Amino acid sequence: MMEASDNIPKGKLDAIIVGAGIVGLCCAYHILSQDPSLNVLVVEKGPSAGQGDTARSGAAVRNTFSSEVNRMLAETSINFYSHIQDELKFPLRLDFVGYLWLLTSEMFERFSPVIERMGKDGVALKTWESHELSQMFPGARLHVSHYDEEARIMHLGSITKALQGLRCGTIGPEKLVEFYEGEIRRMGANIRYSEPVRSIMLGPMLHLPLEPLVWQRTNVIGVRTSKGEFRAECTIIAAGAWTPSLLDTIGMDSHIRTKKRQVFALKGPRIGSLLHTKGFNEQGVLPLTLVPPCSVYLKPNPADESFWVGVSDYIGRPFTFEEEPIAEEEFYQYNIYPIISHYFPHFLNVRPFNKWAGHYDMNTTDANPYVFEHPGLIVAAGTSGSGIMKADAIGRIVAAAYAKKDIATLYGGKHFEVSRLGIETRDVEPEGFVI
Repeated sequence: MMEASDNIPKGKLDAIIVGAGIVGLCCAYHILSQDPSLNVLVVEKGPSAGQGDTARSGAAVRNTFSSEVNRMLAETSINFYSHIQDELKFPLRLDFVGYLWLLTSEMFERFSPVIERMGKDGVALKTWESHELSQMFPGARLHVSHYDEEARIMHLGSITKALQGLRCGTIGPEKLVEFYEGEIRRMGANIRYSEPVRSIMLGPMLHLPLEPLVWQRTNVIGVRTSKGEFRAECTIIAAGAWTPSLLDTIGMDSHIRTKKRQVFALKGPRIGSLLHTKGFNEQGVLPLTLVPPCSVYLKPNPADESFWVGVSDYIGRPFTFEEEPIAEEEFYQYNIYPIISHYFPHFLNVRPFNKWAGHYDMNTTDANPYVFEHPGLIVAAGTSGSGIMKADAIGRIVAAAYAKKDIATLYGGKHFEVSRLGIETRDVEPEGFVI
């Protein structure tokens, strides 16, 4: 990554973007694409772009959402990433190996209406039967005996079906960051790294005690960083899990909660036979596979003959924010290992050779992103673990809001009403495909 520039434009900026993760970079890219003459500053607490939760993600993309909004945001973003890789010839390591949900009979019955609806809406899906899966997974234990006490305690059931999302796969987050950062630099953006934002600034002020006072009409006028104050016509907060602490400085509700997420990298002598499972895709590798009952995921990495594994931990784990989150090997040992080794003995006695942790900025109401406004301020948050796969669309919606447009044009010419992702004007369907 290039070093940050200290050549800040004189006077008031047009826009300040807080956060150089993938969402912040996409916001900068689409704002400058509308008007490259704008003075845009990106401020980032980390030493380079995309080194926060973007780099610590599972780095996967999917369009399998029940919410029409979530699906549109994901599909148009994924299609633009394909354009970058295929037409612009910028390698993103975007690989459509698919997502594969392993399902018990009860799970398949429960989600059948959602699956049927996604199919009718054009989502490319394939269903696999238990006898087909048994042939595809040599050495796996997909059938769970009624006499298996360990399985009963963990609520594990027999895998009777699987659902594969075909327009799904994996991506290189560092390559995606490299593309957008390079483009915004080319269009003249200033980027300042290693400069955390301390607070959001309000104005106009009359220099009275205790300002802002309740009768004052305030708007956001910029930010205070560790190195100074910067003023702009519009401040855009795209800081993911850091959003609540920033909005807290002005008493504004972020409408999100943060959850820790952990990823563990695994290698082992028997893993290769599972990794190179044929029949699901032309690459001849296992799709990104989600295992019941709590959707532990197995992400294939053929380049180094490994898997990344993780799980979204809900009830029982607190909402927390850690400035520098650390992955806990005990979390793998007691939460993930018992499940994956039970269904796939390939993982028996395998321990992580690498691990890392980040956050989800969870929209706990409907699991769709937020883009909401206050005078001088736009907030993009609540990606709920799917920031990479929706980032380009979110950037386009933020750019439309910045330009005072009611309608954003997503990649492929699809129109989207900016107000749909707001708070008071919200018009989204709660996400129903959370398994």
